[in-house]
Amino acid sequence: MRYVQLRAFHQVALCGGFSKAAQALHLTQPAISDQVRRLEEEYDVALFSRRHRQIVLTEAGHRLLAVTHRLFGAEGEALELLQEERSLRTGSLRIVADSVQHVLDVLTAFRARHPGIQVSVARGNTGSIVEMLTGYEADIGVLGELGDERPFEVLPLNVSPITAFAARSHPAAARASLSLAELSDWPLIMREPGSRTRQMLEQRAVESGIALHYAVEAEGREAVGAIVAAGGGIGFVSAAEFGEDDPRLARIALDGPPLLMRETLICLHERRNSKAIQAFFATARALRSRSDQPANA
Repeated sequence: MRYVQLRAFHQVALCGGFSKAAQALHLTQPAISDQVRRLEEEYDVALFSRRHRQIVLTEAGHRLLAVTHRLFGAEGEALELLQEERSLRTGSLRIVADSVQHVLDVLTAFRARHPGIQVSVARGNTGSIVEMLTGYEADIGVLGELGDERPFEVLPLNVSPITAFAARSHPAAARASLSLAELSDWPLIMREPGSRTRQMLEQRAVESGIALHYAVEAEGREAVGAIVAAGGGIGFVSAAEFGEDDPRLARIALDGPPLLMRETLICLHERRNSKAIQAFFATARALRSRSDQPANA
């Protein structure tokens, strides 16, 4: 078994094809195909199923990919260790968040301390964030509660209740609060099924025996906000994410026990020793510790 063969397999599996893998590794497609073929022939195992010019991982391929994820993840950590002196002066950090509002202060403080690190922020919901982290497509996630925390390093950020909101021209905008039963009479603008906000609302509605009517399903908080502002219906968001400075929108409290969103910062356990990830978590811990101190401390 050769390193180059595993690297070729790993990149083909990640890219979903030989051409894209060749581009990523700056090699020719025949060279990549040859390395994968030799690996399969040497161990008499099929790693990819080739159908109609498409490739799909076999069961053995999926198992090997789990191993190469760890292998090349460890390789990246080794490289960071060897380059420790410059690891926080250069590099990159990929963040995927359900709402960047929850880490704006952390991001600002981190950039002030480590201006050489290029940070990218992508949007996602709970489901897609977990997939991106486990697929090594992101380094850090910002999301609500996790169903399974075992593979992750988790740092609580804040707790905020879910609130309804509507355009100021909407008949419900004058209400200080609404019950779920009252909400069932209005068209609702809901996030995609993977949204933790939506899941919590649906669970409370089922427990209360109430049917909620979705007029529009939109992906992302920004899309929901735009549709609500245009008068399309009533939306939902955590209070920490609600834009108080938007004059088009009015916040409406939900009656009953609060539906609390617990926002967290997460990364894979096996990647927690990355210098950039460590520094971001340390920045978040320092800010949280400062905010937890009494005002007169």
